Amino acid sequence: MKLLCVLVLSCSFAVQAFGVSSDPALSRKSALVQPTAFHKKEVVAKNSPLFRDPAVVRGGAVPGWNAYTEALDKKPLITKAMTSLVGWALGDLLAQMFIVGGPIDWKRFFTLSFFGFIWHGPTGHYFYNWLDRKIPGTSGKVVALKVGIDQAIWCPIFMTVFFTYLGLANGDAFNVIGNKIKNDLLPACQGSWKVWIFVHAINFKFIPTKYRLIYINSIQIAFNMFLSMIGSKK
Repeated sequence: MKLLCVLVLSCSFAVQAFGVSSDPALSRKSALVQPTAFHKKEVVAKNSPLFRDPAVVRGGAVPGWNAYTEALDKKPLITKAMTSLVGWALGDLLAQMFIVGGPIDWKRFFTLSFFGFIWHGPTGHYFYNWLDRKIPGTSGKVVALKVGIDQAIWCPIFMTVFFTYLGLANGDAFNVIGNKIKNDLLPACQGSWKVWIFVHAINFKFIPTKYRLIYINSIQIAFNMFLSMIGSKK
């Protein structure tokens, strides 16, 4: 039922965004009969948020995309931090709803959401900018090198910080955090390698630098379900 509602709403938005033009002769006839009504419809279409700037947002097909792109240009750090906040929030919420079950653990939800905002977004911004600057290009050799650096070096660093952050947020002692890293770092990295080698091959080959974080977060919503589970494991 929920899926059906989403499909119906999606179709409604699509119809509004891509309204089929009527036959020109009929349009002229309608204009002669009801010029005022036709003019009002045209004004509404031009003022619709889906059609802010058809020259930039092609056909108005993606509401908010132009504003998001502008935000990436003007305030890239905070924009990517907010992008990661949303990705991590959705990942944990879905994990709790469909895997864990029971009432929502709001402390866990906000802890992981804040991690996306304070660490994943900002470090992703600087790391991928640095990597693209130091190793430019999209050849097969370059892409393979970038994927290797990301998964062999950056991934273990990222996971270590992730487990340390969760331990500190839960008030764990340093020896407990150390044992958590010792026991779960390799399984976490192995889980990452199964997904992100392929994902980052596409990322480094086709995705422009400034859009890397939104691409990563769109994939990471599902992967964050895995991270939220392994991170909360006792």
